[in-house]
Amino acid sequence: MTTLIIRLTAPLQSYGDEATFARRTTGDYPSKSAVIGMVAAALGYHRDDPQILKLNQLHFAVRVDQPGTILTDYQTVEWRRNTRKVTYRDYLQDAVFVVALGSDDRQVVERIKNALKHPRFQLFLGRRSNVPAGALDLTVVDSDPVSALESLKWQASKWYQKRKRKLADVAVEIIADAHLLPESRSTMVRDRVVSFDQRHRQHGYRPIAVKRVRLKNPSFQGNEMATNHDIMKFL
Repeated sequence: MTTLIIRLTAPLQSYGDEATFARRTTGDYPSKSAVIGMVAAALGYHRDDPQILKLNQLHFAVRVDQPGTILTDYQTVEWRRNTRKVTYRDYLQDAVFVVALGSDDRQVVERIKNALKHPRFQLFLGRRSNVPAGALDLTVVDSDPVSALESLKWQASKWYQKRKRKLADVAVEIIADAHLLPESRSTMVRDRVVSFDQRHRQHGYRPIAVKRVRLKNPSFQGNEMATNHDIMKFL
C-alpha cells in the first residue's frame, strides 16, 4: 500500500459534526469527509461530480499532534428584512494534525499529491475562510496509513514542543478507519460522503477506531532544567 502524509495546520480550522444554522460546532480532528472535500477541490471536482464518491475508498487515518483550543465566533445574520438571527461558529485555534491517505494504487496517491500541490480550486480546512498556513507539507511512503503515522516524528509546532520540554515523549491519538486498527474497539461516525451538493448535502456512517502512541519530544531538556548550582558559593 502507498500512503500520502499531509500536515494540516492553520490559525483556524473547523470540522463540522452535527451543525445547525444557529450553532455550528467543530470536531476535535479533521473528518474524512472534510479531507475528501479538500482533495476533490484540488482535483477540480464540482460538488455534484460522481467521482467524489470514489474517494471514500481511500484508507484514512489522522494523528492529533497539537490539539486546538476552541474559539467561538458570535455573528448576527439578517436573513430577512428587519429579521435577525444570532449564530455561533466554533473553530480550532493553533491545531496541528497529520492526515494519512492510503491506496493500493500508487498512481492514485501520486495524482492526489500533485493535485494538492497544484489545486484547481481553493483549498481550505473545514470552512472556506480557513485556508492552510502556506503550502501543504506532503510526503509519500510505502506503508499503510497507521504504520506511516506511528513511525512519523512529532509534527507539533516548535513553540508547542518547547512548552512540553519537560516530557521525553508525548502521547498522541491516531483515529483511523476501523479496518486499519482491527485490534481496537470500533465506533460509528457520520463521516462518509454521500453528496456534497448544497441542495441536499448528505453523509453516511463509517466505522472508526482509536489508538494512542508515544512520540519522542525533540525539545526535551530533561535534567538541564534542574537547579544544580549552589546559590551560596559566592558569599
